[in-house]
Amino acid sequence: MQPFVEHVNITVTDPKATADLLCNLFDWQIRWQGEAKNNGTTYHVGGDTSYIAVYSRGGAGRLSNTYETPGAMNHIGVVVDDVDATEERVKALGFTPNNHGDYEPGKRFYFNAPDDIEIEIISYA
Repeated sequence: MQPFVEHVNITVTDPKATADLLCNLFDWQIRWQGEAKNNGTTYHVGGDTSYIAVYSRGGAGRLSNTYETPGAMNHIGVVVDDVDATEERVKALGFTPNNHGDYEPGKRFYFNAPDDIEIEIISYA
């Protein structure tokens, strides 16, 4: 079996709200939720083979520009079948798509979710 990324764990201010957003956008499900490290809360959101863990100890904490902070996450890329339909879902949820690109090998756009988490939507169809 070739190695693959099973999950990514990110810190957010409201893990339930972030989990709900990811479920609404991508028809994912909450695979697990519960107590986590340092008295925190985590939701595992995704499909059968991979997920995003959204974690919080509570509170807003410090936000930083991830493209300038070594070791920080820059964005999450999610492949979808229909980039245009997903863009309409993003807009309907009140987010603003930006940085559109239609080039080989695919079509894409980005948007900033709560906590300034940048999500890239990609379609190779």
